[in-house]
Amino acid sequence: MNPVPASSDPERRPAASAAGRPSAVAAPPVSIGTLDDVRPGALLVAMPMLTDPTFAGTVVYVLDHSATGTVGVVLNRPSEVAIHDVLPGWSDLAVEPGVFHVGGPCESETALCLAVATGRPGAALQTVDGDVHLVDLDSDPDELGHGIAGLRVFAGYAGWSPGQLGAEIAEGAWACLAGQPDDVVSTVGGAALWRSVLGRQTGRRAVLSTATADPSQN
Repeated sequence: MNPVPASSDPERRPAASAAGRPSAVAAPPVSIGTLDDVRPGALLVAMPMLTDPTFAGTVVYVLDHSATGTVGVVLNRPSEVAIHDVLPGWSDLAVEPGVFHVGGPCESETALCLAVATGRPGAALQTVDGDVHLVDLDSDPDELGHGIAGLRVFAGYAGWSPGQLGAEIAEGAWACLAGQPDDVVSTVGGAALWRSVLGRQTGRRAVLSTATADPSQN
C-alpha cells in the first residue's frame, strides 16, 4: 500500500492534538426546523444548549410571525398569582392550576389570554390558529363560556426582532414544532410539558425528551 503523501502546504494539514493526533472536527449544533417552520400556532421548544434563564426549558406558543418580528407566550411557567385575585370573572374558565403564567420578559404588566374554543368565534375572540384564539379580557366572560373549552392567562410575552429568532434557530437554541390546541390548555407545566411535547415527536426529536429541559437545574 502506498503511503499517503504529506501535504506540501502546512496550512492544509489537520491540526494536531496534544497527543499528536489530528483533532476531531467540531460537530455542528443540533437544529430541528428552520425559520420557515415558524408560524402562528407553532411551538418553539428550548433546546438543552439554551441556558439563558429567561428561556431555558421553555415551550413558546407563537402568536404572530412576520417580517417585523415574532411574538409568542411561554406555556410552561406558572406563577403564584391566582387569576381569581386579579380577573375574578375569568377564573372559572381558566384551566388548572388557575394562575397567571409568565408569558415572557416583554411588558410583564400586560395580561394576554389564550382560549381554545369550538364553533364560530365571536367578536371577543381573535383567531391565532385553528381553535386557538386570543381573548379580549375587556369583554364579558359570561358571553363566552358556552364555547370555551378552557383558557390560560399570561403576564407578558416573548418577542424577537427581525433576524434574531432565525439566528437562534440556526445555532440550535430552539426546535420548531407543530403545536396543538391541547398544548395551550394543558394542566401539565414546567419540564413535564417540555418532555410531553418532545415525546410525541418521532426520531431524534423524541430522544431529546429524555434530556434535561433546563441544564442549569442539574
